[in-house]
Amino acid sequence: MISALSRTQNLRRCLLLAALALLSACSVLPRPETLAVYQLAAPAVKGPPRAGSQPWSLRIATPYSSQVIDSVRVLVLPQPSQVSAYGGARWSDPAPVLLRDYLAGAFRAEGGLASVSSDAGDAQADFELGGDLIAFQVEYQDGAPLVHIRYDAALLQVAANRIVATRSFDIRQPVQGKEVPQVIAAFGAAADSLSAEMRPWVLQHGARPAKAKTRR
Repeated sequence: MISALSRTQNLRRCLLLAALALLSACSVLPRPETLAVYQLAAPAVKGPPRAGSQPWSLRIATPYSSQVIDSVRVLVLPQPSQVSAYGGARWSDPAPVLLRDYLAGAFRAEGGLASVSSDAGDAQADFELGGDLIAFQVEYQDGAPLVHIRYDAALLQVAANRIVATRSFDIRQPVQGKEVPQVIAAFGAAADSLSAEMRPWVLQHGARPAKAKTRR
């Protein structure tokens, strides 16, 4: 018959073997990915903010986008029909929110409006800038990477619930290298170009309804 001491020793051996097997299994598990989280650089503004020359207020809405773009991944299209992402890199917010906050910051920094808000809050506004974010990614042209941002914008007069202007903004910014920090810098430059084109368009079409109302 097996003594109690032998049974205890066998149990200890089994527990030791199980522990060694578990440690061996853990040693071959993949290490968790180290993530670098990025934001767009602050808007590039030349000179001090302009005084509020327009009496109306503007709200920046989060643009609509596909499920692929509505993501924190830094997207890259190595081929036109192939979507991938840079490993170990993430945006601080999904791309539509990231761009919304950037544009709101750019309009505030430039000045010239009574107030600028976003749909993150409940602030009322005379006009709302929204639309569809069609592209927010890196693409390759002749083997060289470039950032592509396409924003199909619509300017809405809130009180009348009427779209007063639409325009497609298409920005392509070359990347000065292939490393992730250089890619992020190119996204910032592309966002600067987008806001530089968008702002005079918004001011122009936002002023027209106000003038028409004044003439009545």
